[in-house]
Amino acid sequence: MKHVLNEIRHNPLLWLLAFVPVVLAVEKLKPEAHTLLFVLSVCAIVPLAALLSHATESVAAKTGDAVGGLLNATLGNLTELVIALTALRAGEYMLVKASIAGAIVTNTLFMLGASFLLGGLKHHVQEYNRISARMQAGLLVLATVALSIPSAVSRADAVGGAAFSQKLSVGLAVLLIAAYGLSMLFSLKTHRELFVAAESGEAGEAPWPVGVAMAALAGVTVLVALVSEVFVESVQKAAEVFGMSPAFVGFIVVALVGGAAEMASAFSGARKNRLDLSVGIALGSASQIALFVAPLLVLASYVIGPTPMGLQFWPGAVVMILIATFSVAFVTNSGRSAWFVGVLLLMVYLVFAMTLYLLPPQGN
Repeated sequence: MKHVLNEIRHNPLLWLLAFVPVVLAVEKLKPEAHTLLFVLSVCAIVPLAALLSHATESVAAKTGDAVGGLLNATLGNLTELVIALTALRAGEYMLVKASIAGAIVTNTLFMLGASFLLGGLKHHVQEYNRISARMQAGLLVLATVALSIPSAVSRADAVGGAAFSQKLSVGLAVLLIAAYGLSMLFSLKTHRELFVAAESGEAGEAPWPVGVAMAALAGVTVLVALVSEVFVESVQKAAEVFGMSPAFVGFIVVALVGGAAEMASAFSGARKNRLDLSVGIALGSASQIALFVAPLLVLASYVIGPTPMGLQFWPGAVVMILIATFSVAFVTNSGRSAWFVGVLLLMVYLVFAMTLYLLPPQGN
């Protein structure tokens, strides 16, 4: 415990942890103050993300960057899963699908692009495991195909109607989850020697003991989940005050806030020339959302949703996911990066953000 307290004492950013009990208290006392709760929840998630970043780096120092990246992606996606489940229970399917698509695009373009940029500004050229990046990109291609099929088939042949779409979505959800499980078996068991991190990295700060780091990861993840629930309950009303559309909120705002913990770790790893950790977090999180979180939400909608939710996205979201997937597959093919590669990915992301803000997609 003293390691965590010392970190908080010497890091001014972590002083913002005071907002965590504040936002939880305000949510109980003034649940109608949506704009205030939105601002407070964002202020609370930022220091939690920083704390989660340091704990994850401590675990990665013992397990290696490949496992560390997977661990961070999984814990970070718990936050996004909580946000999506809350919206699913409320029947906000537009927000759920926008947050899924937004998380995939944000992780592949914004998180990875910013990591390349921040790391490249400090290090002339950086290297990472090309095989790992290409496998994650391949998983994203598979997910993109699966997400695009329901929309394409429903528009080409509407004879089957909603029943056909729901059956197809459930079948695809099961296939995607199976593919994700097999990818974990391949990368962590049968062919794990192919996914060893490239030689790189600065030692940075002394890592916490593994027991302390794991306890911190568990505790911080719970707090992030609690604060995220407050965030999703207030974001829609606050969006109206700030003049943001529901599509922009789901695709951009929810994705950025939900991925704050992962981004902190990815950016820190890139600056320390541990790009395998950054790439593992960004692409691992995106593929996990596409192949596990999205299918899980489809299946969960039969239990907690007012009606079943399908994998049919609006055409604009499918196109953006497709462009993001092939963009990242192209730039990660060499296993090397410089700051301008990050700029290219960020520019594609800004094109999407501007488009959604000015002309939000319609429908579910």
